[in-house]
Amino acid sequence: MTLPEDLLTATETLSDRLRDLSFADPVSHVYNPLDYARAPHQLYVRRFASTPKRVLLLGMNPGPWGMAQTGVPFGEISAVRDWMGISAAVDRPDPEHPKRPVEGFACTKSEVSGRRLWGLFAERFPRAEDFFAEHYVANYCPLVWMEESGRNRTPDKLPAAETSAVEEACDDCLAEHLRLLQPAVLVGVGAFAEARLARVAGRLGVSAKVGRILHPSPASPAANRGWSEAAARQLAELGVW
Repeated sequence: MTLPEDLLTATETLSDRLRDLSFADPVSHVYNPLDYARAPHQLYVRRFASTPKRVLLLGMNPGPWGMAQTGVPFGEISAVRDWMGISAAVDRPDPEHPKRPVEGFACTKSEVSGRRLWGLFAERFPRAEDFFAEHYVANYCPLVWMEESGRNRTPDKLPAAETSAVEEACDDCLAEHLRLLQPAVLVGVGAFAEARLARVAGRLGVSAKVGRILHPSPASPAANRGWSEAAARQLAELGVW
């Protein structure tokens, strides 16, 4: 098998392990874009993960208007469609939250985190292929948790009793990414992802440098004050750029 197919096997195994898990209130809906947005996700992996990478950047989990719509990490639609050249049919999750519809590439909402992240990379690398020659972006967990109100619930807010099976499966998938991509630098997009990278790298005995950049979420006051400049500076300090 090729490297992309090995990665897709790992993500399919992850989906299988997560599919039957249940979550208590206040979680009312759980989306897994690796299932219903499989087509664009597969295009992303096959197009951009065909070779080992010097740098692996890791996010936490999908946002409702990014990967939840496109199947691509931090998947701001314009970045995925116009910069990466990826567009494909997306099904609907079942059940679907009435306040968080999945419209795929027809969605008109913007994922701010993805717009900032991919915008920074596209500014430095006008051709996506040049960025992905040495970099790759993945998410630690593919699940989107939502409350009845439509509010997003991040994995760090789930009770420990519910996260143990999730993290075991996600750790194993991340370990496969490290084994297959062989990155020398591991960059968490935020502290949560950095901690998971450090944990899995430590278990594997991987000697890669581990660090982080500021998460681009608009919920972070720091990210709303010059995120691109701060992230570029942190990547330079890590020796990525």
